[in-house]
Amino acid sequence: MLGINGPEFLLLLIIGLLVIGPSRLPEYTQKLANIVKEVRRMASGAREQIKEEVGIDIDEVDWKKYDPRQYDPRRIIKEALLDDDTKPMSAGAPATVSTAAAATAVAAHRPERVLERLPEGEPAPFDSEAT
Repeated sequence: MLGINGPEFLLLLIIGLLVIGPSRLPEYTQKLANIVKEVRRMASGAREQIKEEVGIDIDEVDWKKYDPRQYDPRRIIKEALLDDDTKPMSAGAPATVSTAAAATAVAAHRPERVLERLPEGEPAPFDSEAT
């Protein structure tokens, strides 16, 4: 508890008793009891308010589901890459095409790239709006 061990707690308790004194001790004890009761009441009220607004009890929440350590990007990517892709996306979707056939089909429909070179020694055009 706050890094205080048994003998240190007893020492603090004795010093507190000496500082407060026996005449004011019952008054401070009653104040401490009221503070503890108030904190318990507030915690219970907060629990009830959460249950009312969210609709679930805090004790029933599966906290492992909200653990951020489960969202490791390496694990997510690994699972996505190892996932079986043989199932169609929807009922009306076409069957999966093999990767080699898909690459060939894409290469056949891709237009040839045309590169235009500037003549030797001519500076590149300057676009003032691009900078």
